[in-house]
Amino acid sequence: MRLHDLSPADGARKNRKRKGRGVGSGLGKTAGRGTKGHNARSGGGVRPGFEGGQMPLHRRLPKRGFKNIFKTPVEVVNVRDLNRFESGSVVDQPMLAAAGLVSSKAKQVKVLGQGDLNVALTLHIGSASKSAREKIEAAGGKVEVN
Repeated sequence: MRLHDLSPADGARKNRKRKGRGVGSGLGKTAGRGTKGHNARSGGGVRPGFEGGQMPLHRRLPKRGFKNIFKTPVEVVNVRDLNRFESGSVVDQPMLAAAGLVSSKAKQVKVLGQGDLNVALTLHIGSASKSAREKIEAAGGKVEVN
């Protein structure tokens, strides 16, 4: 078998319907739209979700909860993830982003206390949980919240 022998399976490819190309095509004149009426016109038809005047589904369903538009998104880093930095280094948000622990667009970073820390670090971050702060200080580091 060569490349020029390849062809799609039977029935896999189908010619598109060329509408409005003469009476002999079977889809000429009105192009399968029928005669007159809203759907026969250009731009005719109803909007998505329209149910013929019946109360649409998106209005029948109950609304729940609310979205706080003032919420500041917080990205989380665990203590165990900080072991990749060298002992004695100062770790801040751009450093965490460079290491791939948070996105560079993170508004605020919070360190949580999951795992253990083996290196002494100075952290300049948004916030830290109580357990994370204890583990960092036990390893000989310190947390400075900015």
